[in-house]
Amino acid sequence: MRRIFLQLAGLVLATSLSAQTYPDAKSIVSVGGPVTEIIYALGEGHRIVARDTTSLYPSEVNELPDVGYMRRLSAEGVLSVSPDLIIARSTSGPPEVLDQLKETAVPVVLVEDKFTSEAVVTAVETVGEALGAEGKAAILAAEINADLARLAAQLETLTQRKRVMFVLSLDGGRLNVSGRGTGANGIIELAGGINVMADAFEGYKLVNSEAVIKAAPDVIIMMDGRGDHAGRKEEVLAIPSVALTPAGRNGDFMTIPGAALGFGPRTAQFARDLNAALYGNNES
Repeated sequence: MRRIFLQLAGLVLATSLSAQTYPDAKSIVSVGGPVTEIIYALGEGHRIVARDTTSLYPSEVNELPDVGYMRRLSAEGVLSVSPDLIIARSTSGPPEVLDQLKETAVPVVLVEDKFTSEAVVTAVETVGEALGAEGKAAILAAEINADLARLAAQLETLTQRKRVMFVLSLDGGRLNVSGRGTGANGIIELAGGINVMADAFEGYKLVNSEAVIKAAPDVIIMMDGRGDHAGRKEEVLAIPSVALTPAGRNGDFMTIPGAALGFGPRTAQFARDLNAALYGNNES
C-alpha cells in the first residue's frame, strides 16, 4: 500500500472520455478486451505491459501479467507493473479505484463503452489518439466503417427479421436475458435481428415465464465457452416457457463468442457471422 500512497502524492492529471495523446508511453496497462484488441490492431501491442482478465485476444496477450477483472481492479495491482499510461473502458472499476488511479502521476484515458457501430469507430479514434497513432487509427476506422456499411446494405435485403432472445445465464430455471443498452442487444441489431426484450428494460434481468412466452423469440442465443453446447441447448429448450415459444418448438438455439459482446475491431465480422447463422447467408 505504501507504493500507492507514494504514487498518490504525484502530479494530478485530468482524465475524461475525450482522448489525450501520449506517443512516448511504452508501459501501458490495457483494461477491457476491446481496448486491448484495438491497441494490437493498430500495431502497438508491444507497448502493453499488462492487461485485465477480459483481454484474451490476440493470443499473445495471455502471456502478459493480469491485473484482474476490469470491474474489480485494485490500484495496487495496476500500479505494480509501473505503467506510464492506463487505457481502460469507461465501465472499469470500482469507481473508487479509478478515482485513486486518476490522482496518480500516471495518465488514464477512458474509452467510452457503448454498443453501436459508431461507438466502435469512436473507440478506435480515442485509443489511436492516446497512443499518438492517429494515422493508423484513421485507416483502421475507415476499414471498419466500410465493413459495417457493407453489412448494413446486406440487411436492407431482409424481408423479415428474426426475433432473438439472448440468455446470459439460468438461475433456478429462470432466464437472465438481455434488454437494450447491452453488447448482446448491439450485436443482435447489427446482425439484423430483433432483440425481443429491448423495449421492456435496459441491461440484463431475470424474467418470468409469462414474459418469455409473450416475447415469442424465434431464436435463443447464449455465449459459447460455458459448458457443453448440446447440453445447454437441451436444458434451455426444455424450460416450459421456452418450449412454448417458436424457438422452443423449432429447436432454434445457437451460441456466439463472448468477444462479440465487446464491440471492438472484430465487431463487423461477429455481426456477419451471426447474420449468417440467423438467415443462412454465408457472404463475407
